[in-house]
Amino acid sequence: MCYSNAVQLLTNLMTMELQTAILIGPSGCGKGTQAKLLKEYLEKNDTEHPTHYFQTGEKFREFMQGDTYTQRKIKEVLSEGGLAPGFLPIWVWGSLFIEGITGDDHIITDGFPRRAEESPILHTALEFYERKNPTVIVLDLSDEVIVERLVEGRKRFDDTLEKVRERLIWFRRDVSLAIKFFEEHPYYTVVHLDGSKTIEEVHTDTIVALDI
Repeated sequence: MCYSNAVQLLTNLMTMELQTAILIGPSGCGKGTQAKLLKEYLEKNDTEHPTHYFQTGEKFREFMQGDTYTQRKIKEVLSEGGLAPGFLPIWVWGSLFIEGITGDDHIITDGFPRRAEESPILHTALEFYERKNPTVIVLDLSDEVIVERLVEGRKRFDDTLEKVRERLIWFRRDVSLAIKFFEEHPYYTVVHLDGSKTIEEVHTDTIVALDI
């Protein structure tokens, strides 16, 4: 084997498999922090492929700055304590995918799916983009720790005890069904991590779970 072929073979062996990491967890579990740390890790250790971090919150906030009929209706629903209609989050992350995915990139998602009906639709997207071996990382945390982190550490105006408990009820009821879809589907690897550990420990556990 000539030198150039040997170098090319070594380069191919060192090329990291494209990652698809879906981070899910309740408010206060630190999934946003872990997503950013994972993005930094991938960018540092694989300079051949870009890493896209898809988080629905920023695009949703941008959308809510408008004043169309749809935006006004959604603002009205949210102001009355209701949930955004089911089509909206799918449109948000669907748009992010359409605008961002190149086919030669690592993908990290944070904040979706949040409802049972979103999981199979997300699956159709990942199949369409031919994403191999997607991993769902669930950051588990007890209600007591979540309340302590959000209420006592209060960073958001709506992190009251009542609101935090409402979000927990919603997570245990709705998001758990979204997770169940992945657990029962052979296309996915689902890993539950202890979200009560330190940031550094959870990051290490994430890297191990992805085997990178």
